[in-house]
Amino acid sequence: MTDSEFQAKFTLLKRLGWLALAGLAVLCVAIALSDDRLQPFGGLAAIGGVCVVPAVIYLVILTLWHWKSRYRGEHSNLWGAVLVLETSGWGKLVYLFRHLVPDARKTGRYALGAKGSGA
Repeated sequence: MTDSEFQAKFTLLKRLGWLALAGLAVLCVAIALSDDRLQPFGGLAAIGGVCVVPAVIYLVILTLWHWKSRYRGEHSNLWGAVLVLETSGWGKLVYLFRHLVPDARKTGRYALGAKGSGA
C-alpha cells in the first residue's frame, strides 16, 4: 500500500468516524427521549446504530491492511495474532493509536527517514 493509498484510506476512516459520532449522538438522543415503549424512538435508535457500523467494520479492515503491508516495529507476529484472534476491538483501537495515526501523521517510527524493521 503506497503512501497516497494509505492517506486515502485513512481519510475515509476519519469521515466514517464523523458519521459514527453523529450516529452515536442520534442513538443517545433516542435513548434519552424514549420511555418504556420502544415504538416512537426505535427507528431513530436503529438509524444511529446503522451510522456506527461502517466505521467499526472499516477500522477492523484497515488495521489488518496496515499491519500486512506497512507495519514498522519489532512485534509483527504479536500484532498479527492480536489483530486476528482478538474479537472485542480493544486491540484494534490500541493499534489505531500506536500505528495508524502516527503513520498518517508521518511521526515516530513512521516519520520519513525513520528506520523500521518493516513487515
